[in-house]
This record gives sequence, structure tokens and C-alpha cells, in this order.
Amino acid sequence: MKKKTTSRLGSAIVDMADDLRRVGITGDDAHGKITARHLRDRTLTTAEPISPAEIRTLRARENLSQAALARYLNLTVGYVSQLERGTKQLRGPALALLNVIRRKGLEAIL
Repeated sequence: MKKKTTSRLGSAIVDMADDLRRVGITGDDAHGKITARHLRDRTLTTAEPISPAEIRTLRARENLSQAALARYLNLTVGYVSQLERGTKQLRGPALALLNVIRRKGLEAIL
């Protein structure tokens, strides 16, 4: 399968959208409508791994019990406990949500 390269027009559209967002003409919603097709040559951000100690620290910072954190992330209490002990590795949507909470606080997902 041949890898497609970004066209000059596609690249120009993405650059213009970045500039409009930076100066405040468009918001995050409009900028978010740029699809992965437009971003072929740019790297997409991925959720960074979170250590067991960081999960405990994050939970303490937000004044959450394991049960409350589990409820926000749609996980079981036992799974959160395993994450904090390091016997399980967090992946997928729950990892992405914890990264958001780490950067912006719990209010960002409520």
C-alpha cells in the first residue's frame, strides 16, 4: 500500500487553521474538525504512561477515594487498586482521561 503524502493545499489548510486558532479567530471546536487525513505528516499526541505512584498522587491531589476515581474512569475499584500497586498497566480511554486530569484537573472531565 502506497503511503500518501500531504498535498500543498492540505498543508496550507492546516497551517491556516493553526494560525487562526493561535490569534483567537477560531476556537478549539473549529480547530478540532481538522481530520487525521489533513495531519498525515504531523505527529498526533498520544497519552503518556502514568506510574503507580503518579496515579496515587493524582488521586490524592483531587481528594478522591479509589472508588470515586474508579467511578469517574468507569473502572472497578479492584482495577484501580491494581494500577496503584503496579500489577496492571493502564491503557486506552482510561489512560487518556487520567492524562487530562493530570494536566487540567478533574473538572475537565466532568
